[in-house]
Amino acid sequence: MSPDAKRWKLPEPLPPAYQERFPGVPSLLVRLLYNRGIISPQAVRDFLGPPSLGANPFSLPGIHQAVARLRQAIRSGEKIAVYGDFDADGVCATAVLVETLQALGADAHPYIPHRVDEGYGLNLDALRKLYRNGVRLVVTVDCGIRSVAEVAAAQRGLDLIVTDHHSVGSELPPAVATINPKLPESTYPFQDLAGVGVAFKLAQALLLACRRMGKQPSLVEDELMDLVALGTVADIVPLLGENRDLVRLGLKHLNDPQRPGLKALMVKAGVRPGEITATTIGYVLGPRLNAAGRLADAMTSYRLLTTRDPGEAEQLAAKLDETNRQRQKLTEETLEQARAQVLAEGTDVPLLFAAGENFLPGIVGLVAGRLTEELYRPAVVVEVGEKQSRGSCRSIPDFHITAALDRCRDLLVRHGGHAAAAGFTVENSNLESLRDCLRSIAAEELAGKELIPTLAIDAEVALSEMDWATRSLLDQMEPCGNENPVPLFLSRGVIVRSCRPVGTDARHLRLVLSDGRVVWDAIAFHQGIPEGGMPERIDVVYSLEAQEWNGEKRLQLVVEDFRPAE
Repeated sequence: MSPDAKRWKLPEPLPPAYQERFPGVPSLLVRLLYNRGIISPQAVRDFLGPPSLGANPFSLPGIHQAVARLRQAIRSGEKIAVYGDFDADGVCATAVLVETLQALGADAHPYIPHRVDEGYGLNLDALRKLYRNGVRLVVTVDCGIRSVAEVAAAQRGLDLIVTDHHSVGSELPPAVATINPKLPESTYPFQDLAGVGVAFKLAQALLLACRRMGKQPSLVEDELMDLVALGTVADIVPLLGENRDLVRLGLKHLNDPQRPGLKALMVKAGVRPGEITATTIGYVLGPRLNAAGRLADAMTSYRLLTTRDPGEAEQLAAKLDETNRQRQKLTEETLEQARAQVLAEGTDVPLLFAAGENFLPGIVGLVAGRLTEELYRPAVVVEVGEKQSRGSCRSIPDFHITAALDRCRDLLVRHGGHAAAAGFTVENSNLESLRDCLRSIAAEELAGKELIPTLAIDAEVALSEMDWATRSLLDQMEPCGNENPVPLFLSRGVIVRSCRPVGTDARHLRLVLSDGRVVWDAIAFHQGIPEGGMPERIDVVYSLEAQEWNGEKRLQLVVEDFRPAE
């Protein structure tokens, strides 16, 4: 099997008479929804129907206590700090809650730690600084669920409300309220909210409580949805259920942006309102918002999102754009070093591990992600400090990286994350032991598994079935993303009418494909011509993409993989 090989997973047959359960729903949509586990008539109606703001926020654990404490703080004029993470999710969550609290009359201020100087999550020095500045209530967003010691120590002068969406540890922080849909006692119907989603549910609860008291706040939920969509997509949480609804609502606002900062960011990034999709957030806007927290100060992104001054917005957007270019350059340089380390050990190890004193903490997560993508192994990349080191992990579906870190907790200062991504701090004296522990766990859990990426094919079709009507049906699956991927199709015995390398270093292929009835332009990214040349006929897996070129809209196939026709 070549390093670039992929497993093709064909769709399961539909149960007998399954289509009849969904009168009026095209068979292709029924198939696509079935493949994503959306199988009840109500779930299908919810998916295809208009988006909603989700479940009642007061069904989240801890939210009644949080609302009561915040309303008390507002009435008494207490100074409140919203303490966020430095990624796009955390920055957007901070903006959502600060804007909501200020609209309700609170003396609320943002605090986002500096990645290099302070590190991830709650830290006592920051809490002490907030206390000295007069803060008496701190609300965390997108962090805090595993900060048990920090919350306990802060109780001597601060009240804390923890809102988070990360995996819950064995012990909860002793906060005034802890809001997380993943808590064991939670009955909230959707567990996979992003950090900004949890912050929004608290904002929603505060606004509902205000209206129940007969008052009309100066802000409504609708005005926050652009921020919710940005943070949700950027954090790569599942785009199903409530997340998908929140993003659908937010995309409407992103395509008619009212925030000067978002207008300026779109101009700088070369994207136009009216054409913003989840893909635009994930690959264009999100990386620019993340860049500040990776290399400099995430407050730059916060100020961009919240400024009302167009001039300041242009300056901040230009700064983020330049920071993002620097981030891209540093990522490539660090990736080259980390790749050399892991290849020197060989790629037959169950978990990739690279560490360096010159690795930047804001870059290691990106590098780990690239290694996982290239070599399809869990990857850990570590910035080695003087006494402590900080690492980022990325994983594959077969290996829950945060659960693995839980098993190594005795070696760690702190850690947290999700199934596919996590971070940790470790004493340098424990770094090698941590590597060995993680590799031992990976070897145990991945034993006997063929570690190659899987392409989940949605339907096997004739090439001639692809047309604008099909594209229109596919639009109903948007926004696509994690766990709601862009639909993939398989067509067999396709004629290759032409094939030529294109792009930098001829890394991509431009193809013309036909089944004898239709002719299609196709692009295959990062796929060279096979050894021995391109076959005359291929089986091809692809998605159907609509593009605009010189003012003309047209369709093309985006090839994910191909093989000689069987």
